[in-house]
Amino acid sequence: MADNYQLPIDGNWNTEDMIAVSNLVDAVLQVYEGGCDRNYLMETHKHFVQVIPSKSEQKTFDRDFEEQTGHSIYKTMKMAQESGTKVITGA
Repeated sequence: MADNYQLPIDGNWNTEDMIAVSNLVDAVLQVYEGGCDRNYLMETHKHFVQVIPSKSEQKTFDRDFEEQTGHSIYKTMKMAQESGTKVITGA
């Protein structure tokens, strides 16, 4: 990640889980820092959902992330799902 963010890490996550969550965070930030491959973004989100299957926990994580970065995982994924482009860029 470009900057140091305090991600809400669950104490029950193993190394692979932390990497999966970190990869999504990096991909979302890439969208706003020049662009990210849509397929990669979608794949990282799939792994994120496997680590955090609860919608309410996903919302809590997203809220914390958005407070720190100004970017929403939910809004970014919605934009990616609606886009037909290979590279997703945010405004």
